[in-house]
Amino acid sequence: MVEFYPQIKFVHVLTVVLSGGLVFIRGLAAHLGAGWTMAWPLRWLSYTIDTVLFTAALMLVTILHQYPFAESWLTVKVLLLGVYIVLGSLALKRGATRPIRVFCWVAALAVYLFIISVARTHDPLGILHDPAALDLGQRPLFGAPVF
Repeated sequence: MVEFYPQIKFVHVLTVVLSGGLVFIRGLAAHLGAGWTMAWPLRWLSYTIDTVLFTAALMLVTILHQYPFAESWLTVKVLLLGVYIVLGSLALKRGATRPIRVFCWVAALAVYLFIISVARTHDPLGILHDPAALDLGQRPLFGAPVF
């Protein structure tokens, strides 16, 4: 499976971008009053993207032999993923009031960016350890995949 590492990593990064982009767009539209943000096709698209993301993550863990709760940066990513999911749910549907939903949406996006910084630095402090962690000019998200 190691020979497929570049392709699996590409799929993982692509689905990370798609997942965050979908939360951003749905959250923005919901806060602008759009009624389509909880339509079943979007929910299923979100589930599909997240399933592919999780599957690719498990494959990468298997290939690299880097495991959550053994590697501190991966532990932080997994724990923050739970926070991101809860905040996203509160932002898109479960928040009791509009201000709570807006706060949770902004917080979910902040957590999302912090997770990316942890992944890019392989450090639990992410952007706090390396302020250039999110500098896409210095290090693009996507390497050249070998298909």
